[in-house]
Amino acid sequence: MNTSLILQNVLTPPVLFFFLGGLAVLLKSDLEIPSPLPKLFSLYLLLAIGFKGGLELNESGFGGPVLPTVVAAIFMSLLIPLICFFILRIKLNVFNSAAIAAAYGSISAVTFITAESFLYSQNIPFDGFMVAALAIMESPAIIVGLLLVKLAAPKERPVERTMKWREILHESMLNGSVYLLLGSLIIGFLTGAFNPSAIAKMEPFTGNLFYGVECFFLLDMGIVAAQRLPGLKKAGSFLICFAVGMPVFNALIGVLVARALDLGPGNALLFVVLCASASYLAVPTAMRMTVPEAKSSYYISTTLGLTFPFNIVVGIPVYMGLVNRLIPSIN
Repeated sequence: MNTSLILQNVLTPPVLFFFLGGLAVLLKSDLEIPSPLPKLFSLYLLLAIGFKGGLELNESGFGGPVLPTVVAAIFMSLLIPLICFFILRIKLNVFNSAAIAAAYGSISAVTFITAESFLYSQNIPFDGFMVAALAIMESPAIIVGLLLVKLAAPKERPVERTMKWREILHESMLNGSVYLLLGSLIIGFLTGAFNPSAIAKMEPFTGNLFYGVECFFLLDMGIVAAQRLPGLKKAGSFLICFAVGMPVFNALIGVLVARALDLGPGNALLFVVLCASASYLAVPTAMRMTVPEAKSSYYISTTLGLTFPFNIVVGIPVYMGLVNRLIPSIN
């Protein structure tokens, strides 16, 4: 393990603000972020990263590694929930296994953004088209999770809880985060292609403000993550081990896929982070609506209380070490 990379990551402002938020809860401070602001920060980060990704996608085009990377991202978002489901079924019922599997097959945009900040701090270049992979990996995992429930527990559910395909597709593909991220990506692409003079006007909003908003958002995430820690007791030791071990396992698969795609170090890390992260926003919302039999304390406390902090504090530099070690072309 490269301890110097971990130390450098921990000492960046966004991660330090995350610790500050968590420490506030542990010290019983009255620090809190008013409820409308975290949602606004989240929307801003999605808009900014989508817009910048669209601009870079316009510059790079769709050739080279772009389409293979996007296809591989879809493949991983289908594969990971299946692997997670069969592991979780060792201890949990169908409903909890499917809900948690969907969360771990999906992605965390904030973890992705934190990985980008890490790459900036290390002066490691990466391409904007990776945002397209980010945008497309959320929906397939939700669909797989709901399909697992539909196929594995058809006789255990009341008829009125049977899901309709139209509802499944709508919830997975048109939830707010996916819609805004894809929409911003398209707007950025169109702006770069047809109205490049407008890029400079957007720069103060999507560029200069970004790092500060990320710090503010991670301050709130530190508070929320620390508040979720008591829920881990209910999850039990099996899920606690899963919440740490599964991201590392998924990261190893992601590194091998990134190696096969011949991705550079920056793009490889972002791809690995997408494979290793877990959704604590879109998937829990979808699962609460469509799989009420699953315990929300399981899939929220594991993803937000443990996997998210693990990834942004320790995971990202560890995954960078894996990339450097297992992909010869970047040594």
